[in-house]
Amino acid sequence: MREKFSTIYQRAAERKGGQRALEHMLVAPLVYDALCEIPDDRWLAAFSQKVFQSGISWQVVRKKWPGFEEVFWGFDIEKMLLMPPEMWEEKATNPAIIRHLTKVMTIPHNAEMIHRVQQSHGSFSQFVADWPSEDIVGLWQYLKKHGKRLGGNTGAYTLRRMGKDTFLFTRDIEHYLRATKIVDSGRETKRAMQAAQQAFNEWQQESGRSLNHISQLIAFSVGDNRV
Repeated sequence: MREKFSTIYQRAAERKGGQRALEHMLVAPLVYDALCEIPDDRWLAAFSQKVFQSGISWQVVRKKWPGFEEVFWGFDIEKMLLMPPEMWEEKATNPAIIRHLTKVMTIPHNAEMIHRVQQSHGSFSQFVADWPSEDIVGLWQYLKKHGKRLGGNTGAYTLRRMGKDTFLFTRDIEHYLRATKIVDSGRETKRAMQAAQQAFNEWQQESGRSLNHISQLIAFSVGDNRV
């Protein structure tokens, strides 16, 4: 059963030291114009970083990231598309990066995805900014289908990090949605995605808040109460 947003908010405030403290913890998405202005090479870099962080310490990847930026020429889309297969194999052995050929090969694949979007929408940032929040799971599915290793939470986490308004299907969120009977099937099934999206849409209409805020507030209301 879907709780009222006011109930979720009140519980989160009680657990996090009051409304003022709670509001200070919330991270807002970028406004439309700011999202549109992000250079597309930053999307490729962000997708690539999240791919490498999967199964590896995030801190290790961050420490190595300047090396990635240098080795892959700032993730310039055109340069990525011009590199022959043997050059990718060579770069995957460079000690300046985390040497993992399978993950390295996601870079040209995702560069191609971004390039195709550029041809039809002008820029990848414009494409993401224009995607309606009431179907954010549709954007998740697009990234999973057309990108490489961008399924699960990888695509959604990247969108959040880059400033697109999105909720996340974290363990806390999934647990909450199942406990309240909103989701009752596999987490990546069409049924689960649509049920979660509908619930978030209703909370958004009720509260006027971003998906970012609603997602964080649910997590704060039920997850481990860390300060």
